Amino acid sequence: MSVLEMKVPSPGESITEVEIATWLVKDGDYVEKDQPIAEVDSDKATLELPAEQSGIITLKAEEGDVVQVGQVVCLIDMDAAKPEGAAPAAEAPKQEEAPKAAEPAKQEAPKPAAPVAAPQTYATGAPSPAAKKILDEKGVDAGQVSGTGRDGRITKTDAELAAVPALGGSPLTATGSRSTTTTKLSVLRRKIAQRLVSVKNETAMLTTFNEVDMSEIFRLRKQYKEEFAQKHGVGLGFMSFFTKAVTRALQMYPDVNASIDGDFKINYDFCDISIAVSGPKGLMVPVLRNAENMSFSAVEANIKDLATKVRDGKITVDEMTGGTFTITNGGTFGSMMSTPIINPPQSAILGMHNIIQRPVAVDGQVVIRPMMYVAMSYDHRIIDGKESVGFLVAVKEGIDNPVEILLGGDERKGLGL
Repeated sequence: MSVLEMKVPSPGESITEVEIATWLVKDGDYVEKDQPIAEVDSDKATLELPAEQSGIITLKAEEGDVVQVGQVVCLIDMDAAKPEGAAPAAEAPKQEEAPKAAEPAKQEAPKPAAPVAAPQTYATGAPSPAAKKILDEKGVDAGQVSGTGRDGRITKTDAELAAVPALGGSPLTATGSRSTTTTKLSVLRRKIAQRLVSVKNETAMLTTFNEVDMSEIFRLRKQYKEEFAQKHGVGLGFMSFFTKAVTRALQMYPDVNASIDGDFKINYDFCDISIAVSGPKGLMVPVLRNAENMSFSAVEANIKDLATKVRDGKITVDEMTGGTFTITNGGTFGSMMSTPIINPPQSAILGMHNIIQRPVAVDGQVVIRPMMYVAMSYDHRIIDGKESVGFLVAVKEGIDNPVEILLGGDERKGLGL
């Protein structure tokens, strides 16, 4: 019998272990070569594990297990013949399981009545000290309150609900579901949590704010979006303008494009821009390499490609490694203002927000303009207030006046038309 030992491949440099997030097959299933058999979480990404050969699979790890790179996680019997009708058999349970899963949910809905049938103890109907104080103050008899605590004890919440009269004069009672669900965080989410806490604890993070007028960018997109899409095959979005404005500002203020390594400061002569993208596994930050040399169409094409990979779960660790500065757009979710957290080991991050039509003063006249608040969080250990404010003003200049500053005075040529 020829048996293949499938080992965990290295997802990327410096990654030594992964977590089995989900097995996509069951023990004893027949798998085809290159068929995805599992999803594994590293501290940087979620990756699919494909079968290396065809055959009957034997699982050697459980979902949730943390396994080392190079560890055997399953065996594949390559001599096993493919069972006839294997594919339909694998699909049938999925169709039958859906309605079965729905039935218990309907039957379990009335379960809040279960505590009434609990055995009587000394605690049954007795209020806790906090609950007794509330009941005494409101003049409510403890005998009229149903306790939802352990062994039927009256809790503070029970007392508060009973002390508020319902519309009909009877005490209010909890009638909705009060169930809870506990789910283990993925290794990726745990790593993100650790990194975010370390940033707050290990950096001198401050945030500075400004606002930008999106009028000219709105005009350019409206005027050239169809021609731009026809020529370049991608849409003309906001991110290309902000990316080009950021790379210009980084070259003007090089300390913003730097990081700290112990007692040393590292300055980069390139602008690798991390773009925050929301995916099914959380927020990912794929990197645009040498964005300072990209055209508007190249920025849009690369962002589209990377965002698609994130949402399809096909982004690689290498495509998210590095980055000298991050741009995040909370405006897509409706955020008006925020203080974004630095993406270590970077020293700064730009937060975009939603665009609101607001009255502003222009040349002594009140006009309505599409305005956006922008925020830059930065590490005050290496970036001073002068540099941070100057950087954000430089970004504002590029957005307020994109034709002269970002497109070289010729909007058609600058957009590659």
